[in-house]
Amino acid sequence: MEMNYASPLLLMIFSLAMFTSYVVEAKVPAIFILGDSTADVGTNNYLPASGARADFPHNGIDFPHSRSTGRFSNGFNSADFLAKLMGFKRSPNPFFLLLNQKSSIKRPSFRGVNFASGGSGLLDLTGQNNQQMVIPLSEQIAQFATIYNNLTAVKGAEVTKQFLSESLFSISVGSNDIFGYFYSNTTITEQEFIAILMNTYERYIRALYNLGARKFGIISVPPIGCCPSQRVFNATGGCLENINEAARAFHSALDTLLSKLSSDLQDMKYSLGNTYKMTIDVIDNPLPNNFKDVQSACCGSGRLNAEVGCLPDANLCANRNEYLFWDLYHPTQAASRLAALTLYHGTPEYVAPINFAQLADDY
Repeated sequence: MEMNYASPLLLMIFSLAMFTSYVVEAKVPAIFILGDSTADVGTNNYLPASGARADFPHNGIDFPHSRSTGRFSNGFNSADFLAKLMGFKRSPNPFFLLLNQKSSIKRPSFRGVNFASGGSGLLDLTGQNNQQMVIPLSEQIAQFATIYNNLTAVKGAEVTKQFLSESLFSISVGSNDIFGYFYSNTTITEQEFIAILMNTYERYIRALYNLGARKFGIISVPPIGCCPSQRVFNATGGCLENINEAARAFHSALDTLLSKLSSDLQDMKYSLGNTYKMTIDVIDNPLPNNFKDVQSACCGSGRLNAEVGCLPDANLCANRNEYLFWDLYHPTQAASRLAALTLYHGTPEYVAPINFAQLADDY
C-alpha cells in the first residue's frame, strides 16, 4: 500500500499520558450501546447456545484481575473507552444483567445499557448460522424499548424524554453483514446488498428516534478485509480488497443516509466515525502509533496466528500493546483505545460532521 502519515491529532491523542477515566462529571446522563462484538461487554455470556463467546482465557488477560468478561479483547474494548471519555468508569452493563437487577434502573446512578452482541448484524439472519444464536440489532432495539418503558414508569414521560434526548446512543454494526454476504451464494449485487443494509439501518435509527434518542454516535465498518482471518486467504498475507471495497461503499452510503435523516428528524444530531480511514492509516504507518504488527493476531494459532481462534491453548503474544489485532477479527485493547480517542477528539477526516466530544456537548 502507498504510505500515508497519520494526522498530528491522531498521534497527539494516542500519546496522552492521563486517560480521562479521572473525569468527575459525566458529559451525558447515560450511554446506550448497540452493535456487534466490537462493543459486546458480556451479552453473549447469557446465550448458552451461542458459539460467539469470549468468556474464557486468554480473553481479558489485561482486564482488571485478568477476568475474561465476554469482551472479545485482551482488556477493555472501544465501548469501554468511549464511556471513560464521557466520564464513566467503563461501558454500562449488558441488558441481561440488568434484567437480574431490576432495581438498578431506579437508582440515580443508572448510566445506561449495553445491548451489543458478538456476531450480530443489521440483518436478523446475520450471526444465526452454525448455532451462533446472537442478538440482532432489531432485538437490541426491542430490548431498549423495554428499558424505555421502565424508565417512563419510574421517571415519568417528560423526565424520560429529557433524559434520553441528552444521552448518547452509540451503534457499531455492519461488519458481520458484509462477511455474511461475501461468504454466501447470493446472486444479489453488492450495490443492492448495501442498499438493503441502508434501508434496514434507516428503519432502526427511526425506531430509536421515536423512542427518544437524539444523539447518535455511529461507528462505520473498518477495513475488514485486512483482518488476520481474511489475510490468511491471500498468498501474500495482504488484505482482501473486494471485502474492503464493500466496507468503503458501506461508509459512503451511511454518510449519505445520516445526512438525510438529520434533515428529516428534528433535533437529531450525529457523529459518523470513519473507522475505515482510521484503521488504514494505522496499517499503512504503524510505528508512530506504537504498533509493530498490524497483520497477525496476538492470540491464535497457525499462519498469521489466525487459522484458529483465541482458545485457552492458543499462542499468546507477550507484547500485546504492539499488536493491532487481538484475535482473528478484533482489535487489541491498545487499538480500541486509539479508536475511541480518535472518535472522541478526531478531525473531520476521521469523524464528521462533528466528533463525539462535540456531540456529547450538544455542539
